Amino acid sequence: MSSAALINKTIAFVKEKLTDAEGGHDWFHIERVYKNALLIAKGTVCDETVVALGALLHDIADSKFHNGDETIGPRTARLFLESESVEEEIIQHVVKIIENISYKGGNFEKKFSSIELDIVQDADRLDAIGAIGVARAFNYGGFKNRSLYDPAISPVTNMTKEEYKKNNAPTINHFYEKLLLLKDKMNTETGKQIAAERHHFMETFLGQFYAEWEGVK
Repeated sequence: MSSAALINKTIAFVKEKLTDAEGGHDWFHIERVYKNALLIAKGTVCDETVVALGALLHDIADSKFHNGDETIGPRTARLFLESESVEEEIIQHVVKIIENISYKGGNFEKKFSSIELDIVQDADRLDAIGAIGVARAFNYGGFKNRSLYDPAISPVTNMTKEEYKKNNAPTINHFYEKLLLLKDKMNTETGKQIAAERHHFMETFLGQFYAEWEGVK
């Protein structure tokens, strides 16, 4: 099977699997990450097929929506790729990307490194910041019935992986606990350049948010 045919089959598979997904982790999130990954991969020496597959399958079964099970995503991706007779070397690489891409409180030590993982991770993180990132944060906060903001609850910026997974703080806290930290955690030069602009947008948004909260303007 050609790479293009495999990518098209993967797109169809992901669209079907995520039909009823939460709005911030649905097919459109995958599509944006896929586009971001292709943009970052331009001019970079990498395996573009692995990049594409990693981007398309990175959230095929997010543990947040499967009782914290971090094995279901890699397993689902593997079963699909095996059904399409994809080479084992490619399958292993894609699975490792899925296993190592998540933020997990910022204290997660990656057990695997590759330029393809760097690209897909940057692409995923870009979709967590900027205007889209703001929209996704509040969409997920609403999905979990979290408050918008509570001045009495301070952000916790140095959580363990388990603390991060169990965190149920107001949505505004998430900016300080993750979103505003991502700019300095980008891997690629292209990712860093795009992240800088999106980071600035979030800072502007927060300034406006607090001004409106206090009735200043």
